Amino acid sequence: LEIIEDELRLKDLDYVLKEWDKLEKAVIRGGDKKQQPAFDCLTRVRDLLANEKRSVRFGEWNPCEIEILNEHLFITAKPVVYLINMSEKSFTKKKNKWLPKIKEWVDAHDPGATIIPLSVEMELKLSEMSPEEASEFTKEHNTSSVLPKIIRAGYQALQLQYFFTCGKDEVKAWTIQQKGTKAPQAAGRIHTDMERGFIMAEVMSYDDFKAEGSEAAVKVSDSVTLFGVVFLCMG
Repeated sequence: LEIIEDELRLKDLDYVLKEWDKLEKAVIRGGDKKQQPAFDCLTRVRDLLANEKRSVRFGEWNPCEIEILNEHLFITAKPVVYLINMSEKSFTKKKNKWLPKIKEWVDAHDPGATIIPLSVEMELKLSEMSPEEASEFTKEHNTSSVLPKIIRAGYQALQLQYFFTCGKDEVKAWTIQQKGTKAPQAAGRIHTDMERGFIMAEVMSYDDFKAEGSEAAVKVSDSVTLFGVVFLCMG
């Protein structure tokens, strides 16, 4: 884990040194004051990576600096979800001598990060089974696939969420930001015309939909709320 972390950090360092040189010529030698904030920010990034030997995500950044960082997409600025691959036997028995040591390292070096044990061997086996066979296998071994958990953890780490569009012949998921996405912007993920022509959102809870059995029945029960363009999409 330390080797991987160091390699990613050095990759970011190699990149930031090149970008810092460009800004140094423009700001220090050329007197370009407009690029001073970017130069100061990348100087901090350089020092964090080179001198403190820490990842970008562990720095303290103000909103202006975050905007600058987002332009560069540093690898170590991204949150990490640790996937621990185990043998099928170890996974189903929920025992592995390395897990406590890995958790200890993650807690010390990346506090709060998500750790998900899995067995790629077992996941492959499940993927090749029919739904009935997979259900019987997981019941027999008192286990389950962790792919849904991995997907949710990835979305959570990246502060994303998804919503579905459903038709007679297709169900599709659309990804939006977890915070701050309003209904028109969510509609725009499907088609830009829907965002431009957005009027209102008809909102119903899943519990009401499940209880009533259909969208039409929920409307009849008067459990639908209408919201305008300021409605925030929440998972």
